Amino acid sequence: MLTQEEGQGRASGIRGRMAELCYTTGALQPLQRVRSWLQKDLRILAYHRIMPLPDSASFDFDLELISTTPERFRAQMLHVKQHFVPVRLSDVAAAINSGAALPPDAVAITFDDGYDDNYRIAYPILRELNIPATFFVSTGHIDTGKPYGYDWLVHMILLTNAPRLVLPEIDMDVPMPRDRELRRSLAGTVLKNMKSIDAMAQEAMIGRLEHEWNMPSNVRPDDCRPMTWNQVREMHAAGFEIGSHGVYHRMLAKLQHDLMVDEIRQSKATLDRELDAPATLMSYPVGGDRAFDDAVMNATRDAGFDLAVCYICGTNPRAASHRYALRRLPVERMMSPGWFAAMLTLPSLVSYPTAHHESPREQAHV
Repeated sequence: MLTQEEGQGRASGIRGRMAELCYTTGALQPLQRVRSWLQKDLRILAYHRIMPLPDSASFDFDLELISTTPERFRAQMLHVKQHFVPVRLSDVAAAINSGAALPPDAVAITFDDGYDDNYRIAYPILRELNIPATFFVSTGHIDTGKPYGYDWLVHMILLTNAPRLVLPEIDMDVPMPRDRELRRSLAGTVLKNMKSIDAMAQEAMIGRLEHEWNMPSNVRPDDCRPMTWNQVREMHAAGFEIGSHGVYHRMLAKLQHDLMVDEIRQSKATLDRELDAPATLMSYPVGGDRAFDDAVMNATRDAGFDLAVCYICGTNPRAASHRYALRRLPVERMMSPGWFAAMLTLPSLVSYPTAHHESPREQAHV
């Protein structure tokens, strides 16, 4: 297990120290050449937000969604450009369709959710460096400008005056800590536990807290703002790919079947209309193994998407066999240059393992 050291962005533990050692001694490049010869796998990087690291004491939203700073993002993209082959996800789909091989050391860049810092910060850097990327957006949030539900939940827990956090939906009833960092930790526990319940129950729980705490989400806070359609269209016109991340960022495998199919089809119809081009790429919201299953993958295919990515950590040695569940490498906000470089070169050694959870539908088939 890798841990993060806030000030340095260095990975601790045996694997972390090995990653830094390989980077500082120059061993990564020969290791990459050997690995490229032995294994032809597709790497897909997963980002959320790109922004300067805020002060935890004054930032009222989820810090865990910040993937990296603008400076580190530029350095990461330069590393990808210099040592790997950036590819578009549509090129991956085309290669799968034709049976062609991807270039060695292919890397695709992706973003989830659709925060406006993707447009303000990431997009100019990618455009300057001429690196392709795919932005997966939740169309309902682009439509309304409302903050994302999970992030708003963190915001409410950080700021509420309620003496207790009472969540019968997930069997939780605890005193509300006064300490802000303890509240952040509590919010993380809530987010983890609530992802085991039905997606509409999750929304209802957040809505109940908005009402009880008088903290409605019909606002557009500067620190938690989605992109606008004009911004999305500008990026699309500049050659960047726009894909679906659902309508309201619901866990698709946690929806009733008809609602799940409608969520997927609505997101595609909106993208097709707003971009005047067919949407062919999907990223499952949340994206762990509780968030999608065979029914979700089939519905994604049937809706007309060519390819889909999840949030299970890993690379893709056989992309054609997993075109509706391609794995990605999450980029975390405290990654040093050495850690990032080692993750790309030696992903099975350095990247975060993904915890496995059986979904209710999987359990029903056991």
